[in-house]
Amino acid sequence: MPIAGIVLAVLGGLLFILILWFVLAYNGLVSARNQTKNAWSQIDVQLKRRHDLIPNLVETAKGYVAHERGTLENVIKARNMAMQAHGAAEAGKAEQSLTNALGQFFVVVEQYPNLKANENFLKLQEELASTENRIGFARQYYNDQATAYKTSLQSVPTNIVAGMFGFAPLELFELTVAGEREVPKVQF
Repeated sequence: MPIAGIVLAVLGGLLFILILWFVLAYNGLVSARNQTKNAWSQIDVQLKRRHDLIPNLVETAKGYVAHERGTLENVIKARNMAMQAHGAAEAGKAEQSLTNALGQFFVVVEQYPNLKANENFLKLQEELASTENRIGFARQYYNDQATAYKTSLQSVPTNIVAGMFGFAPLELFELTVAGEREVPKVQF
């Protein structure tokens, strides 16, 4: 076999390996991006569940806490803002406002023993607590996926493919309230 044939075979083999790597890198980035978007969808499902539970919770409480109208309206207003949020950063801020409004709501509820004993209210409260846990797990999974995707975008040599095709990192859910970063203090 002449030397030109060997060189051509080697170059052809290298070109094949380069094309194969390029396709695998591109498909890996697409897969990582889609997994991250799926993780966001899981958060969205849980947030919708949360948003659907809140009006029922507020409606149940209305009869008991009629003179606490402002607190109830704040919860509904925060819920509506959260439902209109787009993207992880905006949703994170809106959901934080909703969490704060719900916190104030439950402080008011503590003042009404009859409401706290209402079976319907207790079921809704339990469902909301369960949903909050699911949201927490979904956010953690989303952040894990978004971080893995971002790492792929920034790692050599896949960053070359990412740059060529405009793959962009996705936002993470982050704590926006400084108080949530503090360790709770327990005193006896």
